[in-house]
Amino acid sequence: MKKIYTLSLMFCLTTVFAQTKLKKADELFKTFAYVDAAKAYEEYLQKVEKPGTQTLKNVADSYYYTGDSRNALKWYQKLYDIQGQSMEDTYFLRYIQSMKGVMDYEKADLLTKEYLNKKGDQKQIAHYVNQKRQMDSLAKTKPLYEIKNLDINSAKSDFGTAFYGEKIVYASSKDTTSFNEKLYSWNKQPFLNLYIAERNTADGSLFNDALFLPNVATRFHEATITFSSDLKTTYYTTNIVSKNKPVLDKDRTNNLQIIKGSIDNGKVTKSDKVFFDNPKYSVGHPALSEDGKWLFFASDMPGGLGGTDLYVAQIAEDGTMNTPQNLGPKINTVGDELFPYFRNGVLYFSSDGHYGWGDLDVYESKFSNGLNFSEPKNLGAPINSNKDDFSYIIDAGGTYGYFSSNRAGGKGDDDIYYFTKGKPVCNEYITGKVTGIKSKLPIEGATVNAYNAFGDLIATATTDANGYYKLTVPCDKKIKAVATKTGYSTEEREVTTKNVNDFEIPDINFELSKYDDLVAKDKSGEEKIVINPIFFEFDKWNIMPQAAAELDKVVFVLQKFPNVKIKIESHTDSRGKDAYNMKLSDNRAKSTQTYILSKGIDPARIESALGFGESRLTNKCSNGVKCTEDEHFANRRSNFIVIQK
Repeated sequence: MKKIYTLSLMFCLTTVFAQTKLKKADELFKTFAYVDAAKAYEEYLQKVEKPGTQTLKNVADSYYYTGDSRNALKWYQKLYDIQGQSMEDTYFLRYIQSMKGVMDYEKADLLTKEYLNKKGDQKQIAHYVNQKRQMDSLAKTKPLYEIKNLDINSAKSDFGTAFYGEKIVYASSKDTTSFNEKLYSWNKQPFLNLYIAERNTADGSLFNDALFLPNVATRFHEATITFSSDLKTTYYTTNIVSKNKPVLDKDRTNNLQIIKGSIDNGKVTKSDKVFFDNPKYSVGHPALSEDGKWLFFASDMPGGLGGTDLYVAQIAEDGTMNTPQNLGPKINTVGDELFPYFRNGVLYFSSDGHYGWGDLDVYESKFSNGLNFSEPKNLGAPINSNKDDFSYIIDAGGTYGYFSSNRAGGKGDDDIYYFTKGKPVCNEYITGKVTGIKSKLPIEGATVNAYNAFGDLIATATTDANGYYKLTVPCDKKIKAVATKTGYSTEEREVTTKNVNDFEIPDINFELSKYDDLVAKDKSGEEKIVINPIFFEFDKWNIMPQAAAELDKVVFVLQKFPNVKIKIESHTDSRGKDAYNMKLSDNRAKSTQTYILSKGIDPARIESALGFGESRLTNKCSNGVKCTEDEHFANRRSNFIVIQK
């Protein structure tokens, strides 16, 4: 009895201890102290066999938000083991991203396909297929980028670059201010401040850094800044603060806001928050278009599609802004879209919701009138990795820039990387269908090759069940497209591509003739080109129009089937002298050969052209035998016999 009592008491004490640990962990999680929260959850979970799903979510998120993919995956996996395909979109996305964070791409793709198939959303499936195809294509091509980590990076977080004339402004949590004794509970690092550095134009390195705009530095975050083209106006991100204290929402969250200010002699004047700032949600990561007419930013304001969405506000000449517009489902996902940057009509941004290498990846999307954007494209390696890659900026010429990443091999948490970008390959697409000229049905498995002006093969494609093909070819070139299939003719089309990347030239269609429709075997097994009888005038061998029409069928076969070789045999009936008939038929054979060669056929493709007179009659109608005209007609023939195909 005493033993039972002791065990019961120990169980009760353990339960109370565990619940105390859980309460502490939950409080740390609510205040975004993720490093401490993860530790507290681990201590609690050591004492509990069956934790609740919310606890699993919180401990996994604590690791996820601090970039610890391996530990995050461990707890998301336990959550998935319980919930399976019913797992919420947000947590499933983080589960997959953590899987990619440890580079288990095969399993991540398999689970993603299963998840999308169960949801049955065809748009999401098509989106996944398109982006995966683009990523697979990137993996097969030479990267446009070369990157290097910069010496200016510290052991803390350095990121968020912006061009400021010939200099670079960036955010860092390195300890250079009087506020360094206060740490940000999220990652146990000092709060962020803005710094300015000189830029070495030769190698992109940064040096002589110093605190930027010191009159706006606070005890909290200042980061992600943008400037007007004249460098007189700035927008930057900071915490919402009142009387030097953070303003908290109902969940005790201190949100972010965008501040607009004027720059005068290295100081910010006339500063004020933008009208859509709100203590109930965050707005940040401002990015001005070159002409100053558009302000892109990120926000988790109500009505979005995911955690954090991208928005844009139009700016009038007097500086007033209209109501921000969500960039919509083509850009925004159930995940987070952050760090927009707009240059030369292209929006660059980071996302963990689109198909990528893992965590945040950088994407680009082309802008057109009416706030329409193209399907986002992943920039690929080495810009993107299995960790967070973000804050991409590029110069007006499109040749160099900077981005940030917390990938392995860096100097600190987030590091700034310099990149140079090579000239992108300009490709266009030739598309169309291949069908049978007689059947009008699609031909599956036909080969369509593209050749350049020198006759070099530059692209090849195979038709699908619908006869459809797609060739990827260089821009601004003359292309010869050739379609063929065994047993069918060869067809050619001349195409001149434009000079527009990703431009499609549609409806370059081919109709192929089937060999068996043009060539038939006789009783002896010889293959002969099918034509109607060729007529000559009496005692003549010149080619008349009616004969030319039939001989053109022979020319067609030789043109469309480049490997075919023939021999020509000409025959007469038995009427007339044998020697005369032999000479007449030989002249007619030679005449048909001359006509065929006049159409550009290589002489090597006609082995011989011989007359046989009446020596090879097809029936009984030899000399002295009475026959009908039709019977004699059967012996007057020209054969075009296939000897090679």
